[in-house]
Amino acid sequence: MLQLNVNLLFTIINLVVLYLLLKKFLIKPVTDVMEKREKLIADGLNEASSAKEEAARLKSEYEAALTGAREESVKIVEKAQVQAKAEYERIVKEAGDKAGSMLDSAKANIQLEREQTMKALQSEIAGLAMTAAAKIVSEKTENQGNQDIYNQFLEEVGDAHDDTDRH
Repeated sequence: MLQLNVNLLFTIINLVVLYLLLKKFLIKPVTDVMEKREKLIADGLNEASSAKEEAARLKSEYEAALTGAREESVKIVEKAQVQAKAEYERIVKEAGDKAGSMLDSAKANIQLEREQTMKALQSEIAGLAMTAAAKIVSEKTENQGNQDIYNQFLEEVGDAHDDTDRH
């Protein structure tokens, strides 16, 4: 039995030595590799998480900037519309004023031409009447009564002609 015990003892020693060798040359390097991989994976997850947070922050900044740009563009469009409306109203008012002044000027010119035409017509009518009266009188100068009518007519036409010159 002793022999069994010695064999048992050698087997136990062999197992302990094998265990120590495996621990030193196999288990420790495998454990180190596993720890390094675990640390590498944890660092990767941390970096991914921080990159995700940074991306979310940048996304919110870009959305805020985009919203601000949209609001600014709306303000610019509204301002341009207000300016265009004011310019339109100014141009329409100027056109109305110009048309009104042209209309007033045309009315004044028409009135002036009318007055000038009336004076010219009155002068021409007076001249024609005098010519007609002179012809009538020259044909009938024999009759002295016609001479009086002629003189009276000339006085009336002369008075009428003087009245039109005064106006």
